[in-house]
Amino acid sequence: MDTQRASGGQWITWGGIAAALVVGGVVGGALVAANRSSAQNPEPASASVCSATDVANKSLPSVVTITATKGDTGGTGSGEVIRSNGYILTNNHVVSIAADGGQVEVLFNDGHTTPATITGRDPKADLAVIKVDGQPSLPVIPFGSSKDVVVGQPVVALGAPLGLSNTVTSGIVSALDRTIEVPGDNGQTALLVSALQTDAAINPGNSGGALVNCNAQLIGVPSAGATVPNPGPGTSGGGSIGLGFAIPVDLAKSISDEIIATGTVTHAYFGLSVVTVPPAVASSSGHQGGVYVATVVPGSPAAQAGLKEGDVITAIDGKPATTTDDLAAVTLTRNPGDTVTVEYIRDGRPEQTKVTLGAQP
Repeated sequence: MDTQRASGGQWITWGGIAAALVVGGVVGGALVAANRSSAQNPEPASASVCSATDVANKSLPSVVTITATKGDTGGTGSGEVIRSNGYILTNNHVVSIAADGGQVEVLFNDGHTTPATITGRDPKADLAVIKVDGQPSLPVIPFGSSKDVVVGQPVVALGAPLGLSNTVTSGIVSALDRTIEVPGDNGQTALLVSALQTDAAINPGNSGGALVNCNAQLIGVPSAGATVPNPGPGTSGGGSIGLGFAIPVDLAKSISDEIIATGTVTHAYFGLSVVTVPPAVASSSGHQGGVYVATVVPGSPAAQAGLKEGDVITAIDGKPATTTDDLAAVTLTRNPGDTVTVEYIRDGRPEQTKVTLGAQP
């Protein structure tokens, strides 16, 4: 997974109306491995455009507008019903302001509102689940499958940009497997791993909403977008420029299932602190780059596998490791107990070991 940054652009999390957050770091933690959910009616890869009207008619009853407040501060985002008994999937940054003594309210497609409670949050993956009670059986958005998503396929985004509920935009999947750092809780950052890139317009308030295929199946959770910084005089800036990013559905489903079952998420763990080797340093040493091991936690999975301070990790499971995000992505997409093969350089010699990942303390 390669970290992409638009020339002259910034990543923005489309969280609330109150403020758009400039993205630049990694939200705290790791995604658990995704369970593949099979799409019952995969759409033909040759389709060039969705019938947005048909998709909207099927999907909008499951898409909600979420308002989170604490005192005089608040914002608006989006979500989708994933269980008929009231569980709703959204982004962490949509509801995090209400996590400690705030309030969450949900506006449904039919116009009625009801309070909600936060079931659990994963600041590291920027996902959360909330729940409404006392409602009749709610229409659930069907899940697609990440493995069926291809570049160029048509998609529709649904949510509440700028608080405008029931908004529908359409476009295509313009790229896959983006690794994007976005702002997280308490000044930390979250990592969107294997994110879908789309040109369907995604604006502030779309966060947590639905990116669906032509069969109205959820394939991603819109979470961030790019904006051109420092617009010129007389321009407003801050709007969609055709670069939006969505958390893939398999990851979102895995995390939301764990949150509903346990109220929290357990991430995988190496037990390392690492630093990206600057390209100039790598070039001068005759290497392609890597990740320098600054410290190893005694007794950690990395220590048990024999990794030491001063090693330079160059690949994990055969995939190049050139930035710290590459290691973070492994902890987000693999489970505690999984074994990964780590290639590294020690004293100028290539070495290899197997690390059995632990659970994040």
